[in-house]
Amino acid sequence: MEHITLLLAIVVVTALVFDFTNGFHDTANAMATTISTGAMKPKTAVAMSAVLNLVGAFLSVEVAKTISSGLVNEEGIQPEVIFAALVGAILWNLLTWLVGLPSSSSHALMGGLVGATIASVGVSGVNGGVVVTKVLIPAVAAPLVAGLAAMLAARLTYKAGANIDEKTGRKGYRAGQIASAGLVSLAHGTNDAQKTMGIITLALVAAGALAPGSNPPVWVIVSAGLAIALGTYLGGWRIIRTMGKGLTDLQPQQGFAAQTSAASVILASSNLGFSLSTTHSCSGAVMGAGLGRKGGVVRWSTATRMFVAWGLTLPAAGLVAAGSELVTRQGDWGVAAVVVFLIASCTAIWFISRRQVVDHTNVNDVDAEGTDEPAGVVTTAIAAVTPPPAGTVTDLKATIPAPAGEDTASTTPAPAATV
Repeated sequence: MEHITLLLAIVVVTALVFDFTNGFHDTANAMATTISTGAMKPKTAVAMSAVLNLVGAFLSVEVAKTISSGLVNEEGIQPEVIFAALVGAILWNLLTWLVGLPSSSSHALMGGLVGATIASVGVSGVNGGVVVTKVLIPAVAAPLVAGLAAMLAARLTYKAGANIDEKTGRKGYRAGQIASAGLVSLAHGTNDAQKTMGIITLALVAAGALAPGSNPPVWVIVSAGLAIALGTYLGGWRIIRTMGKGLTDLQPQQGFAAQTSAASVILASSNLGFSLSTTHSCSGAVMGAGLGRKGGVVRWSTATRMFVAWGLTLPAAGLVAAGSELVTRQGDWGVAAVVVFLIASCTAIWFISRRQVVDHTNVNDVDAEGTDEPAGVVTTAIAAVTPPPAGTVTDLKATIPAPAGEDTASTTPAPAATV
């Protein structure tokens, strides 16, 4: 019993560490566009996001119930399995943060849980129907729906503001961005903080501390909300840079459209109990908003790396979790070995990240690594078959036709920039 109690404590602490990494890993979802367009100062933006993440954690428990009693069969699942799942999820979060890629913390957690469960009790321990209907289908649909909604919203926004003074319009849309960013933060807390609540609840059920099917206790809700809020406040500046400047160049109108669309999709999924990836939704919305402005482009080389990371998230986290589970089942020394491995890996990643520091002082640098890339294949193909508007000159720097009405007479051809 002492072993179970100690292991359960390790699992709870590790789950809160994952929640912390989830917070700074996903800060970009809410605040990248707000920071990149200058609507809010970086530190102010992450502080507001942290508070709203905490508030959002108390609004619902539907997603937590999906994690704790839907994804895997509670019977036969031991605390060692939960611990191994968290190890896989934490390491994937930190690796993708190190390279600045906005991958899904949710899918890292689910991949780790599925991988550790299969290693422990076999495929029968996973509820395949739940994985497909509440994880995989939303993973594909969310970025498409959010992207299409953001593209249409951006176009409508530009049309609606066509007769408004540019300075007044920008000021108004920046205010709208702040409000929509707050909505995304609230939605993120509602959706993502619950995943940690669900995993802790599952561990409590596995240890016999809670009855199967129980809702998360109040102390679990509070601790998960505080952990994700603290992580959000510290800010995942590397991923904020990629989402704010690396995927596309956004104006305030586009930022407003992207955040509003993403928040709508996330909140709707939370109410339905879908364990949706806020990263997929927000990234899709950013790309859709980028295409919603006439002449806007998406940097497909950066987007392709992001898509690859999305595809690797479930299996990569699952494999690490499965390996960790095989070690932890050896007993106390196995658990200790995995703890040491996790701490050493996290420390190594942190020191590597210090070689090139990204923080609130340089998150919006226009010469950021990854923004000066060759033209993507998709953008080049579109430019090749799209005739330039009458009276305009093809802007070689953007490698696309210039927007109609733009004065290009003084434009000097320049080397191709990232698109």
